[in-house]
Amino acid sequence: MTKVIATGKTIEDAVEQGLSQLGTSRKHVHVTVLEQPSKGFLGFIGARKAKVELTILPEPAVDEAKVAASFHLQDSPVQPAEKEHLVKQSSATVAEEPASKIDPYEEAVRFVRETAAGMGLEVEVELRRGKDESMMDISGSDLGMLIGRRGQTLDALQYLTNIVANRHADGYVKIILDAENFRLRRQKTLENLAERLAAQVTRTGKEVILEPMPPNERKTIHAALQRHSEVRTFSKGDEPNRRVIIAKK
Repeated sequence: MTKVIATGKTIEDAVEQGLSQLGTSRKHVHVTVLEQPSKGFLGFIGARKAKVELTILPEPAVDEAKVAASFHLQDSPVQPAEKEHLVKQSSATVAEEPASKIDPYEEAVRFVRETAAGMGLEVEVELRRGKDESMMDISGSDLGMLIGRRGQTLDALQYLTNIVANRHADGYVKIILDAENFRLRRQKTLENLAERLAAQVTRTGKEVILEPMPPNERKTIHAALQRHSEVRTFSKGDEPNRRVIIAKK
């Protein structure tokens, strides 16, 4: 056996495992790092071990000229500095290949799949990359658990997914998660709610305070009524209890 792939909690652990399997020492192998270790979110979600490939170095060919020179050194008055130079030339060094860069989007997709699997769900994930933001569409059966009440679980998963992606990104990465077209359905629901409440405010003259909403949903309410001739909207409060208020102009 001249090659082996080993894993461990750290790169060094994986290398030691490989050396044990090959029955050799570090100076006799070439090490390639295949995967960097990752602790995952909260120390267990999406955790990954280090993976390395160890290849035994071939025995160096005998250089007759160098052998002759070495015998000649024993009988010739060579200076110590020259001997040191020749010894350095004949020594071999082992270099590790740098780890390949981790793609933040691939990490995000993997995190979503593993989180869904932890919930007992088997899902497919389709990623559509964009310039300012990317969309991740999740499909599968029984996704109600993944979406949650009014999308709260989906919003939480989106938040965590962006954290995972940005840990491996050079610049800021924004990913929007959707499941069963929930985002579009929720947008239509909010737009209808805004129109209905605007009519109520127009009729009664009393302002309406909506329940706390995440920023994207408040934005939907504001956008739906920004051209309304009778009412105005504004937000009040601090996150996560910030609310939209619809009042008469």
